[in-house]
Amino acid sequence: MKKAQNAQRKNNAVATKSRPSFIRRAGKWIWRKKWWILILAAIAWGVVALFGGGTQKVEPLATMEITRGEMRQVVTATGEIQPLNTVSVGSQVSGTIEKLYVDFNSKVKKGDVLLEIEPSVLQASVDEAKASLVSAESQRNYAKSEYQRNKTLYNEGFISRAEMEQSQTTYEQAEQSVKRMQSQYDRAVTNLGYATITSPVDGTVIAREVDVGQTVAASFQTPNLFKIAEDLSQMQIETSVSEADIGVIKEGQAVTFTVDAYPNQTFDGTVRQIRLSPTTTSNVVVYTVVIDVDNSDLRLMPGMTAFVTIVVTEKFDVFKVQNAALVLRKFDGIVDNAGDATPNDHLAIQRDGKIILIPYTKGLVTATETEIISDELRDGDRVVIGRTGQKTANTTNRMGGGPGGGGPM
Repeated sequence: MKKAQNAQRKNNAVATKSRPSFIRRAGKWIWRKKWWILILAAIAWGVVALFGGGTQKVEPLATMEITRGEMRQVVTATGEIQPLNTVSVGSQVSGTIEKLYVDFNSKVKKGDVLLEIEPSVLQASVDEAKASLVSAESQRNYAKSEYQRNKTLYNEGFISRAEMEQSQTTYEQAEQSVKRMQSQYDRAVTNLGYATITSPVDGTVIAREVDVGQTVAASFQTPNLFKIAEDLSQMQIETSVSEADIGVIKEGQAVTFTVDAYPNQTFDGTVRQIRLSPTTTSNVVVYTVVIDVDNSDLRLMPGMTAFVTIVVTEKFDVFKVQNAALVLRKFDGIVDNAGDATPNDHLAIQRDGKIILIPYTKGLVTATETEIISDELRDGDRVVIGRTGQKTANTTNRMGGGPGGGGPM
């Protein structure tokens, strides 16, 4: 019994001596492996998380400036510059082109000769028709004399009435034959005149489709020889406007446009006509809008592509703000007590270091800006759009688009 107790005390003493030795070895191992740095960092983080996170930083307000200036609602499109009136000159007779008197850009007057078709075949037709006419006139004269003679003989009773009427019929047929030959002769002369092509209007030759020696065939359709622009000092643009925008386009509206040839210059025009005939392109219904353009300096040329801006509405000296400023959904965190005010009818305005709510309504809305109508606005006011770094859950894009789209210019 006494031996057993002594053995138990000895084991307890050995265990007590081994514990400090294990802790020292573990400590030396941690120190050697630098684990103590991570342990201390974890302890420090825990302390900060438990005791140091009681204060929350308030983010500053984000604002946008309300400016005063001009606003325009526009419709944009592209079109081609064309002369007001272009005349296609053709030929009514066939033949080989013998002479050309004009070329591209030639100035012509009404009646000026443009080209001549080799006339020998047409002249032969005239000569043939002339001979036929002379022959018909000779036969008529003979038939007339025969009728007058037979009429006298009938009156004196020497021939029968049938013989007299037969000579009368022969004379009348000869008279109609003369008229028919006269018509054929006149037609041949007219066709010979068609061998000389003249200008039907005053203008400028903008296209020449033939050369000397080329054969013109007018059997089935009139071949086009020239295109003459009647007046290049007055041009027009034919542009296509979609059905979504055509409702705001009116005759007389101001138009500005640019062309690639003069990228730094803006030209002016006026809406002259809105054609009622629609066309469908890629399942989009469009209408042709014709725009008058003054080209007194002749800088614009037919066929140029015009980038058109039609001014639908224009306002001056109005309060306006970028559409991105109207994104606030609620006034939480902006003002302490908003009452019944909502961002739909009130703006949070920063003025003299204070935030106030003022009522407003939207005016003209373009693709980038919105007119702000309010009697309480002042120059220098800024609209609050939220707080810097605020989550977007409290905001949404409420930008509106006015009819016709477009943007301020």
